[in-house]
Amino acid sequence: MNKHQLDMFSTHEEPAPSGPVVYRADPDKVRLKLERILAEARAAKTMPWDRAKQGYYRTVFPQMTRWLPEDEATALCEEFSQQIERLGRVA
Repeated sequence: MNKHQLDMFSTHEEPAPSGPVVYRADPDKVRLKLERILAEARAAKTMPWDRAKQGYYRTVFPQMTRWLPEDEATALCEEFSQQIERLGRVA
């Protein structure tokens, strides 16, 4: 957006950001999401996700663990891989 567009919606001058916005995920929220995914996999007798969702989780799950301590991230990724392998054998 250019400055003129911003002025249309504001009654005061807003300073421009001084640098890039940095996002920091809440490790507790990340942990809950990962545990929910693992719980769904653990409870399943057959693959609970279609190919698209499997692909999504295979990509996103390891990326999400980067917000956690390394040892915890490694353990979660290992269990996720084991569950995917187990469910793949059943299919």
